[in-house]
Amino acid sequence: MELLRLATAGSVDDGKSTLIGRLLYDSKSIFEDQLEAIEATSTQRGEEHVNLALLTDGLRAEREQGITIDVAHRYFSTPRRKFIIGDTPGHIQYTRNMVTGASTADLTIVLVDARHGVIEQSRRHAFIASLLRIPHIVVAINKMDLVDWDQEVFERIRRDFTDFATKLDVPDLTFIPMSALLGDNVVDRSANMSWYEGATLLHHLEEVHISSDRNMVDVRFPVQYVIRPQSAEYHDYRGYAGTVRGGIMKPGDEVVVLPSGFTSRISSIDTADGPVDEAFSPMAVTIRIEDDIDVSRGDMLCRPNNQPMVGQDIEAMICWMSEASQLKPNAKLALKHTTKWVRTLVKELHYRLDINSLHRDETATELGLNEIGRVKLRTTQPLFFDEYRRNRSTGSFILVDEATNITVGAGMIISAG
Repeated sequence: MELLRLATAGSVDDGKSTLIGRLLYDSKSIFEDQLEAIEATSTQRGEEHVNLALLTDGLRAEREQGITIDVAHRYFSTPRRKFIIGDTPGHIQYTRNMVTGASTADLTIVLVDARHGVIEQSRRHAFIASLLRIPHIVVAINKMDLVDWDQEVFERIRRDFTDFATKLDVPDLTFIPMSALLGDNVVDRSANMSWYEGATLLHHLEEVHISSDRNMVDVRFPVQYVIRPQSAEYHDYRGYAGTVRGGIMKPGDEVVVLPSGFTSRISSIDTADGPVDEAFSPMAVTIRIEDDIDVSRGDMLCRPNNQPMVGQDIEAMICWMSEASQLKPNAKLALKHTTKWVRTLVKELHYRLDINSLHRDETATELGLNEIGRVKLRTTQPLFFDEYRRNRSTGSFILVDEATNITVGAGMIISAG
């Protein structure tokens, strides 16, 4: 079955964790002992309803404060699709957590409290989703039960959000009125909002088309590991293992190896379940080629006439994630791009972006925790990359502090420098 990765976003108390709990509960995806545990906890706390948010708020501080701090992942499936949900935090001080949790998402759900409408945090989350090039956004207008299921409230919020979204790059925008607490329009249609003729949230998640979101044109295969079995049976076997990051690969296809530039043809494609006739993103496979070429970790296989950009200078948007340091010009860091590690120098900070107003502060001299800005980097070795808007896998990277080995930044490549 097809896998859909989704992330939730929204302001504090908009009901993200409750919505995920309701999805899991109504789709029969939680165990009886889990349900009994949260029922007991809800009773002890004197709550009127079973608090389904407890299914995802696992940290003690989250349960005490009723907020999401860390990214919680939950898994469930229906007969049509498998799902991985990332429950990301709404506080501005946890922006790095949201960027991390939503970076691999195919779809994001932005919750809006029907009583408050589109607020600063709603706009911030929509912008981050747009920055991360998440192709599908669902605006879940929650707590409709607290505004008497009023259609005009829903329409007003839809207009406000749509007006803001015109400033962003959002290919697919969907609005669903709901009550996560009571289950209206989450899995089952609501009898309280007969004026709404669209799909429920689960139905939309099952039907949204994501196959064309992945880049199936540009073949990109970063080599992660060279497989040379030591057994006598496979003594001539040499395979290159990794994950397909773009395009479709088949035996017989001509490929070029970067950075050497040597060409060959694919002789076979192997998986844990045996040979396959084709491989595409995001399959993990082992590629064998006809010629004996020196290929190692960090190299990339691609088409001779469709190669990625190659260079040591890149322009990128960076989300800074370190509490202990700031990103400043002339800083030296380690950079991991696909399967390749290089060292990099921060050549220039062009501007810091105010993610609430979208204002560019060109006088900024550094990026602090949770701040986003555009920088120019120079690497010690050439990278094989695409623009992030074209390929999210080959257009992204992380920055690591070499002294502490801590990930301090996440980057999205805009262009060659």
